[in-house]
Amino acid sequence: MLSSLAVIFASSFMIALSGALMPGPLLTVTISESSRRGASAGPLMMLGHGLLELVLVVALLSGMAPFFEQDGVFIVIALFGGGILLWMAVSMLRSLPTLRLDLDVHTEKTQNLVMAGIMFSLANPYWTIWWASIGLGYIIHSFKFGIPGVLAFFTGHILADLLWYSLISFAIARGKRFFSDGFYRGLIGTCASLLVVFACYFLYSGLEKLV
Repeated sequence: MLSSLAVIFASSFMIALSGALMPGPLLTVTISESSRRGASAGPLMMLGHGLLELVLVVALLSGMAPFFEQDGVFIVIALFGGGILLWMAVSMLRSLPTLRLDLDVHTEKTQNLVMAGIMFSLANPYWTIWWASIGLGYIIHSFKFGIPGVLAFFTGHILADLLWYSLISFAIARGKRFFSDGFYRGLIGTCASLLVVFACYFLYSGLEKLV
């Protein structure tokens, strides 16, 4: 049981980190606000982001447990989620030659960083697609181990976001470039390779149930 929970936590962490690393509206605003407000900007943005995702997970689990336990639902979500993961991995690998982490962006000042974390998450179509496929698939998988499984998934997921965004805020606040483009590309490449493994696992799990 403990080993299964550890695997759920670790794989959830890596999948979430892969998504957090890629540039998007939330990362752009975090970089901009970190230059104005310091290292606390990232954690505050992630507090809003995490609260939104916690509400989503609770909503999905409330009254939907019997739905998640159906084999047909598992097969569809596993195959769909595996396909999305594979698409993500290929897109990340293809972007490597020109990918760079731009730490010199500026946006309009945001008054409430926690609320900004919520709003910019909702405004990102990728976030919705991720939860409708990969996130839902992982909830179904982790729910096999009950609430501890879901907690392991959510903890790994949110810690990955918190770690990356906190590091970005710290780097901006210190005014130093801790992350070279080469290091950033290497990190993306490693995560993309791991995503291929997770995609194959999702697809295998769905096909195994199907046959």
